[in-house]
Amino acid sequence: MYRHVLAISVLICCGCNPWGSPAGISDTEAANSHRQMVEHLEKIRTDTADQNIYMGDQEVRKLREALAGIDPHAPVAERFHLQWMLGYHELRLGETAQAIADLKLADELFAKAKPSLAPAECDQFLLHLATGHLRLAENQNCIHCQNAESCILPIRGGGVHTKREGSKQTLVVLGRLLEQNPRHLTARWLTNLAHMTLGSYPAGVDPQFRIPEARFQSQEKFPRLRNVALELGVGEFDLCGGSLIDDFNGDGLLDIVATSWDTAVSVRFFKQTGDGTFTDASKEAGLTGIFGGLSLNQADFDNDGDLDILVMRGAWFGERGKHPCSLLRNDGQGHFQDVTFAAGMGEVHYPTQAGAWADYDNDGDIDLFLGSEAFPSRLYRNDGTGRFADVAAEAGVTNDRFAKGAVWGDYNGDRLPDLYVSNYGEENRLYRNAGGGKFVDVAPELGVTRPIKSFPTWFWDFDNDGVLDLYVSSWWPDVKYLAAEYFDEPIDAEFMCLYRGNGKGGFDDVATERGLRRYALPMGSNFGDIDSDGFPDFYLGTGYPEYEGLMPNLLFKNKGGKTFADVTFAAGVGHLQKGHGVSFADLDNDGDQDLHVQMGGAFPGDKSTNLLYENPGFGNHTLSLRLVGRTSNRFGVGARIKAEIHEGDVRRTVYSWVSSAGSFGANPLRPQLGLGQATVVDVLEVYWPTSDTTQRFENVKADQWIEVTEGSQTYQPLTWTKTPFKIKAKPEAARVSQLTR
Repeated sequence: MYRHVLAISVLICCGCNPWGSPAGISDTEAANSHRQMVEHLEKIRTDTADQNIYMGDQEVRKLREALAGIDPHAPVAERFHLQWMLGYHELRLGETAQAIADLKLADELFAKAKPSLAPAECDQFLLHLATGHLRLAENQNCIHCQNAESCILPIRGGGVHTKREGSKQTLVVLGRLLEQNPRHLTARWLTNLAHMTLGSYPAGVDPQFRIPEARFQSQEKFPRLRNVALELGVGEFDLCGGSLIDDFNGDGLLDIVATSWDTAVSVRFFKQTGDGTFTDASKEAGLTGIFGGLSLNQADFDNDGDLDILVMRGAWFGERGKHPCSLLRNDGQGHFQDVTFAAGMGEVHYPTQAGAWADYDNDGDIDLFLGSEAFPSRLYRNDGTGRFADVAAEAGVTNDRFAKGAVWGDYNGDRLPDLYVSNYGEENRLYRNAGGGKFVDVAPELGVTRPIKSFPTWFWDFDNDGVLDLYVSSWWPDVKYLAAEYFDEPIDAEFMCLYRGNGKGGFDDVATERGLRRYALPMGSNFGDIDSDGFPDFYLGTGYPEYEGLMPNLLFKNKGGKTFADVTFAAGVGHLQKGHGVSFADLDNDGDQDLHVQMGGAFPGDKSTNLLYENPGFGNHTLSLRLVGRTSNRFGVGARIKAEIHEGDVRRTVYSWVSSAGSFGANPLRPQLGLGQATVVDVLEVYWPTSDTTQRFENVKADQWIEVTEGSQTYQPLTWTKTPFKIKAKPEAARVSQLTR
């Protein structure tokens, strides 16, 4: 028998709404709201061709019209520019063969136009011509991930192209570019990649442009993770979007939800069946017509015991990005209705992909911060019935900057969730929760304003000292900075920041001493415990919209909280296509976390196949928990879990806070603690900040899943059934060779 001890301090109930939301949104209100959203999103879809700067074809139409009507006696430079831009925009749209043809026509005019061009223009044209051929090579060979080595850096084995003409022509054009500008870092980088696709790296690369083979080796050994997305039927061919993993129908099995910012693609719901497979249940879930979404996460906004979904839209579109977000209410069976308008969140539409949930006022229900891009951010306070009012202005958190990431965490341990906002192009903010619904930006005085160009961010305890730390990425969109790192040249860009909480309410930037003085360019990113040792690791999905932005996504292993090792190449997860939403989750209930990555770029021609890396296992132990709040919000978001363990004679502590983790990808709201070699948790504590309550349990066996209800003196063991992935046959060649123009 386990011994269970309950140590409770003050239980605060004032203003709380335990176990439910009376006077919530009615079915009629929900149905009307859903219909209103579908109509709104359909209008956005039909306007895409003319109004969407990434997916629309308005530029191509204008350029074709201009070329058709150009004066035969116009200067050659004018015709050259029109022909060049036409090919460039056709490439964006995915009209690859036509784009190459038009870029070749521009190339025929290039020599005559060159005297009137600036050197940078000459370089840029040849780079666009080269990337046109390279994109054709990618379309024909790798973007559908036909095998486990497709698009994985360093490219070798099954990743070497069988259709070789695209890469051959790429090298011809890159050779011309390097002849006119031998210092062109991007051309040097792409030359190495193109040779890899032909199997001629390193010998075939001119020594002056060659990257040493040693640069493509990990800092230490690490098991290889295998991509099984296509075999499991979750490898959608898509543009950029979000990733979310959790249990949405209450069967104990984790499901996958993915979005695409394609305005004609609905939210997709992959339900786990229980036999090691997934089925696309999107239509059954009521998601048809719920188009678009660059990011998403989950919360039980109405405290009814099931998880609802927030879909964020409009990011990067500026004035034309005033798209509504979607609040999808779950009926508990994995069926959803869009209740955004009924919930009071549908009146103001600002572009966003930065949203984070927390009970900031400790009243027992979950609230929402939505960070806007160059518009006022919103703080939606939940009234306890699942309806919201924007109180950002009175709370002092409008931000009024270009928000790209937002996370909550109680960094100073006063029970009040604080808010960190990552801004692109301006200083970041740390809003200290002062209580009474007020916040104060303390980022400048605490020294956590950098990077100035930043993107994903998260609170975590990377060194297990019980104090929250802060990771903030940098995002300088140009592959030349990455190339400079590989060629050991100076990098004129910001690096990622790792702010360690000092236990006194302040932070120290320890990125350099922890091995993270790196340029990485992450978009989708998240953290988890890939090797179940109790120290959180992290994965960065990298890239930027332009086609030359080919760079490896990155996996960093946490080495005991003392430093981080880049294990990307050993793990086989250095995918070159653009990475977006990232989720860590034990999808097959085998005790270790798998890794789901939503892939693809911004332009219609830059689609890629989503990834699911199966964890091979590390022989360590875990403990998974499901929290049930009574005074606190139902899923215990913001609660702190502390596990005291021993491995042989070594005693240590593992900490975890209940959240979906990063700001561009969402992990399950059922935390899984890595325990290393410990088979028993000596002392398990769950601290609920809303009620200021600590529950304490002793001698909890590892490798199980337990439910802890706030205020209970015992925990409840739950069924832990392994559901090993059932690898299906590979899809037919026709399935994986679409869009290979």
